[in-house]
Amino acid sequence: MRILVIEDDKQQCMLLQFRLEQEGYDIDLCYDGDDADYYLSQNAYDLVLLDRMLPHKDGLSILGEMRSSGNHTPVILLTALGELGDKITGLDSGADDYLVKPFAYEELSARIRCLLRRPSKLQQKNQIQVGDVIYHQEENQLKGKTGSCTLSQKEGSLLLLFLNNPNQTLPRGTILTRVWGVDYEIEEGNLDNYIYFVRRRLKTVGSNLKIQTVRGIGYVLRTELEYVS
Repeated sequence: MRILVIEDDKQQCMLLQFRLEQEGYDIDLCYDGDDADYYLSQNAYDLVLLDRMLPHKDGLSILGEMRSSGNHTPVILLTALGELGDKITGLDSGADDYLVKPFAYEELSARIRCLLRRPSKLQQKNQIQVGDVIYHQEENQLKGKTGSCTLSQKEGSLLLLFLNNPNQTLPRGTILTRVWGVDYEIEEGNLDNYIYFVRRRLKTVGSNLKIQTVRGIGYVLRTELEYVS
């Protein structure tokens, strides 16, 4: 699960990043309202933690633009504005939850878990079955017709992205952002290496699923039994 934290208090950002990463989330940080547009345009997140008062563009404006553009990523507003009217305005603007500062981290963690349990297009379940394979996310274990194998964390994240989007061409940029993050520096060839690793995993468990190269664009997971290279 990848979470974007949009908060101008860098100390609080670093603290949230530390605590959330301890729980197994992947975190990107953004400190400025204008910069938030770039991060959100990547469509790379399962959840957004959004401050209301930000430099250059306030949180409600960001939230309004998200919803008007069709971005339905769950959003928790984190703000010192705690009056009833502020909460109503935030929720009516499209927020999924509203948490007033200062807050206990344990409460934020519980609210995050609650939102991520809700069915959504980007939600990654612990167990997902596509075609002739079952992938167990917590154990990073792939099961197929002829056996099972354990994947590395990055292999698992990459495979899960394909399993959640079968028969859909995923551009290279989208894959890199979803698996490695917006700011992560990775050589283009490394993606091809990981694709090769995941293909080997699928073959190891006897799966008919195939990751096909779409030249000039990216990759697609084919679920058809017949596959022409």
